[in-house]
Amino acid sequence: MEDRGSVGKVLLLVAFLELVLTSLCSGRHPLPILWIMPQTAEPGGSNLTEALLPAVQLALQHLSRQPAPLRNYQLQLHFADTQCDNAKGLKAFYDALFYGPKYFIVFGGLCPSVTSIIAESLQGWNLVQLSFAATTASLADKKKYPNFFRIIPSDNAVNPALVKFLKRYGWNRVGTLTQEVQSFPVVQKDLIKQLEKANIQIALTETFSQDPCESIRNLKVNDVKIIIGQFDELSATKVLCCTYHLNMFGGRYQWLIPDWHQESWWSPSGLVNCSSQSLLKAMEGSISVDYETLSAKQIRGVSGRSPQEYQREYDKWREEAGVESSRLHGFAYDGIWTVAKTLTRVMEVVRHKERYSIHQNFTISQKELGQMVFEAMNETNFFGVTGQVLFKDGERIGTMQFTQIQEGKKVKIGEYNSITDVLELNRKIRFPGTAPPRDQTLVRPQRKEINVLLYCILSSVTILGMLMASAFLIFNIKNRSHRFIKMSSPNMNNLIILGGMLSYSSIFFFGLDGSFVSEEVFETLCTVRTWILTFGYTLAFGAMFAKTWRVHAIFKNVKLKKTAIDPLRRTVEVFSLELDPLGEDIALRPFLEHCENTHMTTWLAIIYVYKGFLMLFGCFLAWETRNVSIPALNDSCYIGMSVYNVGIMCIIGASVSYMTRDQPNVQFCVVALVIFFSSTVTLCLVFVPKLITMRRDPDSATQSAWYQLTQGIKRDVEDTQRRSSITSVVQTSSSRLYSLQTENQGLRRRVMELDSELEVVARQMQDLPQMFLCKEHFGEKTFTTHAGVLGRNKCRTLPQNSRTSRNGAKDINSPEQLQRRLSLQLPILHHAYLPSIGGVDASSASPSNSTSSLSKHAAMATCSYSHVPTRL
Repeated sequence: MEDRGSVGKVLLLVAFLELVLTSLCSGRHPLPILWIMPQTAEPGGSNLTEALLPAVQLALQHLSRQPAPLRNYQLQLHFADTQCDNAKGLKAFYDALFYGPKYFIVFGGLCPSVTSIIAESLQGWNLVQLSFAATTASLADKKKYPNFFRIIPSDNAVNPALVKFLKRYGWNRVGTLTQEVQSFPVVQKDLIKQLEKANIQIALTETFSQDPCESIRNLKVNDVKIIIGQFDELSATKVLCCTYHLNMFGGRYQWLIPDWHQESWWSPSGLVNCSSQSLLKAMEGSISVDYETLSAKQIRGVSGRSPQEYQREYDKWREEAGVESSRLHGFAYDGIWTVAKTLTRVMEVVRHKERYSIHQNFTISQKELGQMVFEAMNETNFFGVTGQVLFKDGERIGTMQFTQIQEGKKVKIGEYNSITDVLELNRKIRFPGTAPPRDQTLVRPQRKEINVLLYCILSSVTILGMLMASAFLIFNIKNRSHRFIKMSSPNMNNLIILGGMLSYSSIFFFGLDGSFVSEEVFETLCTVRTWILTFGYTLAFGAMFAKTWRVHAIFKNVKLKKTAIDPLRRTVEVFSLELDPLGEDIALRPFLEHCENTHMTTWLAIIYVYKGFLMLFGCFLAWETRNVSIPALNDSCYIGMSVYNVGIMCIIGASVSYMTRDQPNVQFCVVALVIFFSSTVTLCLVFVPKLITMRRDPDSATQSAWYQLTQGIKRDVEDTQRRSSITSVVQTSSSRLYSLQTENQGLRRRVMELDSELEVVARQMQDLPQMFLCKEHFGEKTFTTHAGVLGRNKCRTLPQNSRTSRNGAKDINSPEQLQRRLSLQLPILHHAYLPSIGGVDASSASPSNSTSSLSKHAAMATCSYSHVPTRL
């Protein structure tokens, strides 16, 4: 390597001597140019100056063959070796200025640090610098480097091309991966500005210094599909190896990376755990964008040669010199032409001023000359071998080219003209997938909806339940006048049926989600279905509890106005992404609609507690009325069974529904079945026993019910005498019992009226001529009421002549007829009224209990007969 460097130095020295001698002997006006470049080769690399020298020599040769005024001037290149060292480079620059001639232009500059130091001091020396190799983005700062020009596009020049390329394929979401070295952060900053200006979302910006794997993993986690990489060749292998292991390549990803021109740069080193095949697989389809080194247009430029013709001449000169090629040789060639045209234009202006100046000794200052050079270079515009040479604020407006790795080879797929802002792509571009990848995984919202078949099945079952409830309603209305149904409170039964039907109907609303109705309607249904279910529950069980004499108390506690304070609203629960099973770059994001409010937990707790107390209160009433022996009125057993059924079903349903809230089909099925079975069991417990009883023996059902009613009343009265605590229950008994008591009191008053009439009749009989004699002892008379005849009477009657014998006919007012009528009517009256209503006494409840009362009335009447005189 040292021998090769020594040979290179000798060749460079010889070449410069030839250039100087040619300039001196040509007879043309010399124009001193300071060429600053590192002469030594970098470790492991080639000598760039050595590779560019054939292009410079070729440019000078072509200039010498140009017509005037270009041929009138000779560029004299004075070389200064910067050695890519700040101190040495700055010393070489100052030495050249101090010991050399007055330079018009500083040509060259490669190493960023050395170039920036020299460029910053140019304004003080009234010099202009033109670089053909420095691409550092920081040199674009015109406040700091006002006299710096470069014919090679800067690193920032690729950003507009990238933005244009992204827009071409509709990629509006990208991520960046930047190495924290050299000028990459500066390029990234400019790229972010360009992307924001183009309304392209920057999903994630990742930087790394050593290991890029964590940054790449973050890009994958954030679903970044289009990745713009900014890193050097050494880090590129690490990036590709991590990309391979994370499976971030292929048709679902697109990498946009710098274009490195070193051959086989992807060859693995000991720093990565990937083979060459793995790296090639990872980089397959990646796209690079960089400045175009030689124009692809078949146009003859300022030198009279096309870029292709120049390339052949350069290769010939390079091969003769025995040096390697450089990708910057075209910019060096156009750089010499730019310097020549700029200085030629300046010198022609100076000559013109000298010729036509009014001053005999015309001179121009170094500052004025420097300003003239600056303006002339800023107005440069010609077509060179690298394309159109044009400057804007000292920056080359050139052409960017796009290349793609296809089967391990770079293929040019298009170019971007920054002058016209036009992107041209050929048909060679090829994506690993069937189409260009998406800028992000296509997320398709997928509603977790209720299966239509399941909804239809449960709706059909619900309709059957409603038909059953309708049948119960028809039965109850049709037989509402029947004594057995009437005693079971048919109006309350209708309310129970109505509550069951409302509960049934809520199933239809629970099954309607966003797939059936709009969001506004769904939000309305949230409140409607809750009101319907709650009101149906309260109506059914409230009516059932009302049959235990608490209807007003129960309905007074029903307050459904809570939902008006904190109304239910439609909320959406979003779940994690699910990849498309077909393998496409599509992901499904399931979401589920809920009916919730701000204080959902609080309201649920209140409703559960208040409904629970309502159920417990119903159980308490059922327990208190468990001893009522009237089947038509005693629903304590059915209430207990209904409460037990509903309680168990609600506990199970609420628990399973909460655990399956992210599974709408399971949740709807559980809720629907709980409502259906609770309502069905409750209705069946209330009405099936009535149907069975009425179907078996309607008449006996009525009679049995009536008998049980009277027996129940009797037992209730007896219990009242024994236990004072039952008094409150009897006082709040049903309206039926109250009407019977009222009827009993009326009959008692009627009996007292009949007794008064009997006494009147007895007094009237005292005037009869014939009288009946009675024995001295009252206890010897015996009376019976079973056959309606006045038992055996030991009283004797005195001999008499009947009215029949006198009149020859039977007298209806004779004592015999009166005695006969009284003996028949009095027992009938007592038997018909007193036993059936419990006797004259409030405690008398049976015919046997009224026997003594009847005997007393019969005896009194008979005894009174014995004192009636007999009419002859």
